[in-house]
Amino acid sequence: MSQKSNAAVRDVFTDGSCLGNPGPGGWAYVVDGGPWACGFEPKTTNQRMEVMAAAQAVEDLDGPLRIVSDSTYVVKCFNDEWWKGWHRRNWLNTAKKPVANRDLWEPFIEDVLARGDVTFEWVKGHAGQRMNSAADALAVHAAGAGVGQSGNRFDDDVLERLADPRSGPHHPPKGAVSTDEPTSGNREIAGYAVAVLGHRPPELGGYSENPVSRKVLRQLSDVLAAKREMHPDIVVATGLGLGAETLGAEAALAAGVPYVVVLAFEGVERRWPGPSRRRFAELRQQAAKQFVLGNRTPVDGEAFGKAMRRRDTWFMHNCDEAVLVRRDDDRTLADLQRRFEEALDDVWVIEPESGRTG
Repeated sequence: MSQKSNAAVRDVFTDGSCLGNPGPGGWAYVVDGGPWACGFEPKTTNQRMEVMAAAQAVEDLDGPLRIVSDSTYVVKCFNDEWWKGWHRRNWLNTAKKPVANRDLWEPFIEDVLARGDVTFEWVKGHAGQRMNSAADALAVHAAGAGVGQSGNRFDDDVLERLADPRSGPHHPPKGAVSTDEPTSGNREIAGYAVAVLGHRPPELGGYSENPVSRKVLRQLSDVLAAKREMHPDIVVATGLGLGAETLGAEAALAAGVPYVVVLAFEGVERRWPGPSRRRFAELRQQAAKQFVLGNRTPVDGEAFGKAMRRRDTWFMHNCDEAVLVRRDDDRTLADLQRRFEEALDDVWVIEPESGRTG
């Protein structure tokens, strides 16, 4: 993998931690005197957190990077080229079993190969190396506190402030816009958050207003109004994608419920028809908050799918419930429904043809 520029290589120290295996986990990356971030997962493994730490550093930081990790699992994947065997065997390991943590490895490897300016170096853990110890401390803190934080300049005072509960929250991870109020846990949305997702226009009767989309809009509005009675602090979370996600914002307005916009990347609407782009801009402007999760526009279908999966995972980590507009025979949305049901307390389903909920 060749360097893409003559810029100086930055050393980024990464680490993962898990309180139990599986259990609550934390990941962290840190540049001495530069950016740092840590994140939390409620139920995970140490290996996943090690991979997540390095993958997030590659996702967030531009310019040539040297990932310094005490995880041979991370370093050997690239320095010993484990990934080539995984690709050759169609994501089976040498024992002919599925590669563990493929959902993390696959986009991570794609990012590293696409960039061409990332190298990896192993460091012995818990051996007194200052920045390795800092990454470890950040990951342990995130796992124990259940909160993800970040900053633009790391020094030793950062660890002292994290250890002091009176210091208050720091900035959220890169790619998210913070609310003005402190959030609890690893949540970025203040209030009782309900995600709205589902079918695109072809499954909702077409791109213009029609009987199917009107029925779904009414049903969504009724559901949100009822939930507002139970949860006065309700907030709708929508990606503002064409179809169900746009209807989610429209329904929130009709029900008098605030909504936040969560974009997988800037420019998601770039190829839409003119009227759709204009409505997108209007609805985005009326949102209570906006979150942009990625700093790179996908270059192909695979990268787009990866960005959307990351966005859906963000919804799972930051919402209390979800409303999914889907037909019973749609397998893709059935899989998404299963993932949301595993992560959230409740998932409502609206069938676009009948308007039934369940």
